[in-house]
Amino acid sequence: GAPLSIPQQPYLTGSQIKLEHVLDSCRMELNHVDEVWPNLYIGDILIAHDKEELRKLGITHVLNAAHSTWESKGDQAFYGQEIHYCGIAAEDSTNFNLREHFYPASDTIHLCFSFSGKILVHCVVGKSRSATLVLAYLMIYHHFSLTDAVQRVIQYRAISPNRGFLKQLQDLDVELRDRTNLCELL
Repeated sequence: GAPLSIPQQPYLTGSQIKLEHVLDSCRMELNHVDEVWPNLYIGDILIAHDKEELRKLGITHVLNAAHSTWESKGDQAFYGQEIHYCGIAAEDSTNFNLREHFYPASDTIHLCFSFSGKILVHCVVGKSRSATLVLAYLMIYHHFSLTDAVQRVIQYRAISPNRGFLKQLQDLDVELRDRTNLCELL
């Protein structure tokens, strides 16, 4: 017979292994929605499609990291006038470049807060794509290191960004740290 092919796992660095241990230390149950920062919620597709529950939570903005996937019916027409909608057609794949969406998504979250709004960031399950975008927001706008951002979010929600997304967040972490160090030198 044909030889069995072994799927290639990306090589993990020491810092990635430490991050995965931090993520694995979370003992939270996975809920449909959790507030992980004041007025910032991470959720799944079920909460995103429950307009009554969103109204009860006071959600004014929805950032859908699974826009145009077959499970997601969310778009501006679905939410009507009550909720501002932003969709990112991201795949939960280690090869997908979510990094190009880190700054636009963070700006969307920040803009929501400038209107005293509440935002739901969601994907299908609410633990990889949406969590990655929220971690990037905490790093970009609140100057958290990646580890600090992860430790903050897992106090409120079980998250599990895929390894490709973790690598992209680590690259962002290095870039932000280098920028901070450069500013201190100037």
